This record gives sequence, structure tokens and C-alpha cells, in this order.
Amino acid sequence: MLQKVNVQEFSDNFAKYLSTNSPIVVIRHGKTVGYFFPTHQEPEKTELEALKSAAAKLDTLLQENGISEDELVSEFRQLRQKK
Repeated sequence: MLQKVNVQEFSDNFAKYLSTNSPIVVIRHGKTVGYFFPTHQEPEKTELEALKSAAAKLDTLLQENGISEDELVSEFRQLRQKK
């Protein structure tokens, strides 16, 4: 189960969420506005490896929730157009 936190709590406790191992769902007014994927870079890890790790976590999250990449991109574009 993913942990859900509102934007204010996420902002106030960002340092705490940096040390977690699980993705965080960030919500605003009850609606998901983003996901946070901690990568925990190790000294020998490159930024590319950390990005690959985050992408793998995103793939897992999408599969667990039955969401395709196209659906995610479409929803993202719709939300950006509303702003």
C-alpha cells in the first residue's frame, strides 16, 4: 500500500521522506498531484543509475495499479492544460 500525504505535510517533512524506501503519493484536496520516488544514491552510483532505479519503481507502480504509460502521459497533459 502506498503512503499518501498532502502537499503541506510532504513539504514540512521532506527530509523524513528522503530517507524512506517506498514511493509517496502526494495529494492536494484529495487528488493525486504527484509521486515521490526516493532513489538513495550510493557514492559509486551515477545519476543515470539512480534515474534507472526510479524508472523501474515507476514501472512497478504503474503495473500494480493497471495504468499504462500512455494513460499516465495523457493524464499528465490534461492536468497541465487545466493550469
